[in-house]
Amino acid sequence: MNVALASLSAEPGRQNEDFAAAALGAAVLLDGAGADTGCTHGMAWFSSRLGGLLLATVTVHPVRSLAGCLADSIRAVRSLHEDSCDLSYRASPTSTVVAVRAGAGALEYLVLGDSTLLLADQDGKTTAVTDQRLDEVGKRRLRGPADELVTGSPEHAAALAEYRDALTGLRNRPGGFWIAGPDPRAAEHALAGAVPLDTLASVTLLSDGATRLVDSFELATWETRLTVLDASGPGELIRPVREAGGGDPDGRRWPRGKATDDATVLHWSL
Repeated sequence: MNVALASLSAEPGRQNEDFAAAALGAAVLLDGAGADTGCTHGMAWFSSRLGGLLLATVTVHPVRSLAGCLADSIRAVRSLHEDSCDLSYRASPTSTVVAVRAGAGALEYLVLGDSTLLLADQDGKTTAVTDQRLDEVGKRRLRGPADELVTGSPEHAAALAEYRDALTGLRNRPGGFWIAGPDPRAAEHALAGAVPLDTLASVTLLSDGATRLVDSFELATWETRLTVLDASGPGELIRPVREAGGGDPDGRRWPRGKATDDATVLHWSL
């Protein structure tokens, strides 16, 4: 495998809640989300434990579906802290999940939450697989009041807290959105599929902090980003995101919940 990985926390000295790793023929990326309330361990602990167990499970059980592997891994993480943490609390830690596994001439994939899988074929065409359900119920229906305010201001923080509280009420239920948390049934609602391996040139897993230049700022396309990625590596995918966001710290041009976010890119060249 030829894998390159870059990850940058939202702020210097702040814990990175993203997790990404690869093993022979498989890779995973998770982006921790939610509030620490109810769990003494926090989001970074949750995403790293779930990510590590998921990567092990998809490699040890090659014929089990990725959704089944994710459900098993959620159960395993739950068993690690259900006796010490209140996992019934509505804002307990959660995580997006992207997982891929190569085998039998095909690349299987799974996407849950708003992280992105970028598939590049041999002809240069790119396909981005992203779970849009969080955006549909969040950004489009609930976050309008917060987006009208200066990012980072006390008023913005208060509006964002109301938004997150409302969003939590729609988590892992019909008509809302699905994300990995304490309930393994969320895995059943992941986007899943497979593509022939011999058609692919590369596979890239990205947290939403790394995709902003394309899907939020609209300053680039996936094709141009892939060219940079192939030539200069995943760090050069993150750098211009931070530069663009740094020029709009108040969120006037690009309203967003956080001025900066953890950003992670795992690029697997086939």
